[in-house]
Amino acid sequence: MNPTRRSFLGQAGGALAALGAGRLPAAAQQAAANAEPLRITRIEAVTFRKDIRIGGGSGRAEGAEFCWVRLHTPQGLVGTGETYPFGQSEIGALKDYARQLLKRDARDIEGVWRAFYHAMAMRNAGGADMRILSAVNMAQLDLLGQAVGLPLYRLLGGRTRQRLRVYNTTTDYWSIEQTRMGPDTMKIVRFLLERGITAMKIYPFSASDHYLSNQALENGMRWIREIRDQVGLQMDICVDCWGRFDLPSAQRIAKALEPYHIMYLEDAMLMNNAQAYARLAQETSVPICMSETLATRYEYREFFEQKACDVVMYDLCWCGGPSEAKKISDMADACFIPTSPHTCGGPLLYIASAHLCTALPNFLIMESNWWKHTHQYPYFVTNAPVPKDGHVTPPELPGIGAGIKPELFRTGDAIVETVAQA
Repeated sequence: MNPTRRSFLGQAGGALAALGAGRLPAAAQQAAANAEPLRITRIEAVTFRKDIRIGGGSGRAEGAEFCWVRLHTPQGLVGTGETYPFGQSEIGALKDYARQLLKRDARDIEGVWRAFYHAMAMRNAGGADMRILSAVNMAQLDLLGQAVGLPLYRLLGGRTRQRLRVYNTTTDYWSIEQTRMGPDTMKIVRFLLERGITAMKIYPFSASDHYLSNQALENGMRWIREIRDQVGLQMDICVDCWGRFDLPSAQRIAKALEPYHIMYLEDAMLMNNAQAYARLAQETSVPICMSETLATRYEYREFFEQKACDVVMYDLCWCGGPSEAKKISDMADACFIPTSPHTCGGPLLYIASAHLCTALPNFLIMESNWWKHTHQYPYFVTNAPVPKDGHVTPPELPGIGAGIKPELFRTGDAIVETVAQA
C-alpha cells in the first residue's frame, strides 16, 4: 500500500475510532472549547430616508422599499438581514418579538426559527411577522458565516455550479435607459441580448376585475409574437400575471401561450387555491410557476401534493429566510421540480439568493433587474453581482458578503433604531 495512503487511512481510522468512542480528536476538542456563543445583545432596525434620489434612466426612484435588521454580538460581529416592502409594519413585528431574540445564541438557526414560527402560527402566521422572521433568519446566517469565515452558500451545502443564469424582470417602473414596454419591447430585448441576458420576464396581460377580455388577450399576445418573430428562441420568456385573473382567464392565457415555448407562467391567479392551480397545470403544457407570495414548506406542501406547480418561486425575504427556502427547494427536488427565486427587492435579498442558488441542485434560473443592479444596489452595497454573459456568482466573503457601505450611516441616509438591548 502507498505509504501516504496508509498514513492517511491511519489518521482517518483514529479519528473515526475517537468519534465512535464519543470523543473528538484533540484539535476539534480545542476548537469546540474555544467556541463562544454568538449571543444577541442588541437588535436594530434600519430604514432609509425617503428623499434619497437614485438616478438611472426612467427607473429613477426615491429611497428604498426595503428595511434591514441588524443583530449584534459581544464579539463585535453584526449580522444583517432584509425584508420589504412595508417597513413600518415589519419593524412593529420586530419590536413584538425582540425580547424573545435577546441573549439567544444566533447560531441556533433552527431553534430560533421554530420558536418564532410557533408564536406567530398560534396567532395566524404570515404577513409582517413572516417577513421579519425571514430577515432575522438571514441576519443569523450572516452572523454564522462571519463567525466561521465562510460564505453563505457554504453554510447551505456548498457549491453545485460555478455560475447562475439570470433573467431580467422588465417593467415600466424598473425600465431600461428610458425605454418602456409596448412599442419599445424589441429595444429592450436587443439591449439584453447584447449583454448576454437571454431570458426576460414580462407582464403582457391586463385585467378588468379578474376577467381577461378578448382585446386584452390579443394585446398581450402581440408582445409574445413580436419577440418570437424578431429573435426566435434566442430570448426565453417568463410571463407574470401577478395573481390578477380568475380560472377561466388563466386557462385562456395558458392555451394562447402554448405554441410559443414559454419558460413559465407565473401567478396566473391568487395563490390561495391549490386545486384551481392543479386543474390549470393538468390542462396546459406551459410550465406553471408558484409563487413568491407563499411562505414556509407548510404552504408549498399542498401544491406539491396536488401536482399544482412545475416551477417553485419563493422570496427569501418573505418565505421564512434562506434556511427555510433551502427546505422548500429540497421538497421540490424530491418531486423533480426546479427552483427560480424571486429577487426584485433589496440588495441583500439579491446577494443572499445568489448564495442559495449556488447551493441548490434543482436551480433553474434567478431573477435580476438591470436598473436595480446597475443603479439602486450600488448605492447601498459594494458587492451586488453584475451579470456577465447572462450569469452571476455570489461574493466569496464570509456571510452574505454584501459590503454594506458605511457612509450610509455617516450621512444619515440610513436611520438606525435600537429595538432592544440586553
